[in-house]
Amino acid sequence: MGKRKQTKKFALTKRMLNPHDQRLKENQVKEAAKKKAEEAKAVKHVTPAASSLFFQHNSALGPPYRVIVDTNFINFSLQNKIELVQGMMDCLYAKTIPCITSCVLAELEKLGTKYRMALRVARDPRFERLPCTHKGTYADDCIIDRITTHKCYMVATCDRELRRRIRKVPGIPIMYLSKHRYVVERLPDQGMPS
Repeated sequence: MGKRKQTKKFALTKRMLNPHDQRLKENQVKEAAKKKAEEAKAVKHVTPAASSLFFQHNSALGPPYRVIVDTNFINFSLQNKIELVQGMMDCLYAKTIPCITSCVLAELEKLGTKYRMALRVARDPRFERLPCTHKGTYADDCIIDRITTHKCYMVATCDRELRRRIRKVPGIPIMYLSKHRYVVERLPDQGMPS
């Protein structure tokens, strides 16, 4: 005796479209969005280089140096017993004008009584005040915004994350503390080649 064939009865199974079928409108919309994203990636937006930059040499930098000071740089200077203005002059062998943004002052005020000595140093009349025009009081973003628009500043900070962000901006020297003294990174030689 032979084996009986079992066939599926009609209407028990529905015929379904493949979810990847081209006739579905959702797939057409997704494909169009994917093509647009690929076209946007193909166009590369490059910020124009500042006119003061000649390769990595920043011609806008020169004595008297304007140094934007960060919150932690003031704190570490006090811990290492270094007078800010004198230490900068000893490091750069030139007149320096420490600049402090209103965001850095606001950050020092928020830190409270533990940092009141740093706040007193920041309010020194030798410091130049830089008013901020952006929203928020995050000092790191404020400093990055300032140095990308104006290439005439150096930045004094001990924050590794901020230093990493500053290194992406060409022509901006970084001052930080190392072995109880100030060190400058990426300052081009001022002398002319012979």
